[in-house]
Amino acid sequence: MSLARRVAAEFGGALILAAVVIGSGVMGVRLADGNAAIALLANTLATAAILFVLITALAPVSGAHFNPAVTLVFTLKRELAWGDAIAFVIAQIVGCVTGGLLAHALFELPLLRTATNVREGLSQWLSEGAATFALVACILLVSRARPNAVAAAVALTIAAGYWWTASTSFANPAITIARAFSDTFAGIRPEDAPGFIVAQFVGALIAFATCAWLVPGGAAKRNSGG
Repeated sequence: MSLARRVAAEFGGALILAAVVIGSGVMGVRLADGNAAIALLANTLATAAILFVLITALAPVSGAHFNPAVTLVFTLKRELAWGDAIAFVIAQIVGCVTGGLLAHALFELPLLRTATNVREGLSQWLSEGAATFALVACILLVSRARPNAVAAAVALTIAAGYWWTASTSFANPAITIARAFSDTFAGIRPEDAPGFIVAQFVGALIAFATCAWLVPGGAAKRNSGG
């Protein structure tokens, strides 16, 4: 598959993922009548559903990373060239930011407004590290054991992460950047985003090292996602 097609798949998948994450948060808040748990549940279900679809559809094209932390791990596994990885990451970030703009347009919100949701502190950073560890470990281990189950496993991992982490499991640097420019339920203050992103990469690297030790030889190449 050509690099252009793979990059296009990463861009398109990231765009749709971000639009659903942010848009479902807006819809959830509007319908929940002040009940934050209902809004979070709506956000969870929509995100898990679209992840399953996107990974199933686009894994054969690009591997369906949609996530710089996942791309880094597959590059370290030598399954992706560094030049290709840089192109993937740029596409993921631009796709996620564009998806956020699309979500705002769909709900007649200002296209670009920095978020005001405070997400700082040790519990938030630890949550992001743990959530990204869980995501990357899921991808590496399930892609080795049952490659056809990766889409479902990733969707379920992210759905669970919304509820067992204090941060609601962003687990994706590109999504984090997009959510910094969305003053909605899914948003994060721009000044809080760097802490999340560092924690996400650390969690991904620990998962990579752990899985390399636990299951020598690595995981199947094609399926990833998140």
